[in-house]
Amino acid sequence: LAPLLTDHRTVWIDVQGIGDEAMLRELGELFSIHPLALEDVVNSPQRPKVEEYGDQLLIIARMAREPDRGSIDVEQVGLFVGRHYVITVQERYGDVLDPVRVRLRENKGPIRSAGSGYLAYAIVDTIVDGYYPVIEEINDRLLRLETRVLEHPTPRTLAQLNTVKAQLAQLQRALFPKREALARLVRESYPAISDEVRVYLRDTLDHCAQLVDALDSQRELVNALLNTHLAVIGARTNEVMKMLTIMASIFIPLTFLAGLYGMNFPDMFVLDTSWAYPTLLGVMALIVVSMLLFFRRRGWLGKGEEDDDDDG
Repeated sequence: LAPLLTDHRTVWIDVQGIGDEAMLRELGELFSIHPLALEDVVNSPQRPKVEEYGDQLLIIARMAREPDRGSIDVEQVGLFVGRHYVITVQERYGDVLDPVRVRLRENKGPIRSAGSGYLAYAIVDTIVDGYYPVIEEINDRLLRLETRVLEHPTPRTLAQLNTVKAQLAQLQRALFPKREALARLVRESYPAISDEVRVYLRDTLDHCAQLVDALDSQRELVNALLNTHLAVIGARTNEVMKMLTIMASIFIPLTFLAGLYGMNFPDMFVLDTSWAYPTLLGVMALIVVSMLLFFRRRGWLGKGEEDDDDDG
């Protein structure tokens, strides 16, 4: 690596995985990386931020990938930006930086000749844009959950809503401080970041602000769906309790009559007559019909007076 630093060409070194501390220490010595900056990269997770160490700039970002089976993969990426080099240190193998590599290989745009500041911008911009498919997938999932909540809410639906809420909080913890870090990059001057690059970073800041607004909207939707889920479940529970109450109300007088004439006293009224049993059944049936008509008229069972008034 040392010969590459002598001809003033921009060098990008991508380290995937932070397990090899000896190699990271060698990089730190070769590029004069401050020990505190190297410690921030190795010890993750860190809050997304921007720190200046002399002519060197440390950018901590968090990279998100599309959800897989309900989970979101968010990992830390550290960027060391010098006058002629960019070093990226990732937690694990695999990333969303292939668009940057393609632009370098195919020499698209000024990325190969614009210096380390522009390369750092391209990497940060790609990391920010990587949140868009994640947000879109969550939005599609929320639309499906909204249909389920309104049509057939279940405990599984509630669990899925809580999972999405936790994922949005995870993305919020990654994006909110990243927006602050980008605002600092745009606002302040750094040796490796030219005025032209700050113009590009302003566009990345706009993208980050759009993502934050989308997150806020989705969090509001999740909270609304949670409240709707509880309201629908509560309404269904009330319907069940209403039916049980109606049934209990109907059986109260029937139970009273059955208990009264089931005491078997020898001198009870009409027990000796042949029409006593059918008369009792008829009275019970009349009570049931009368109560059902009353409940229906009150709007407690089917369509009654209250519904008719609303229709009119």
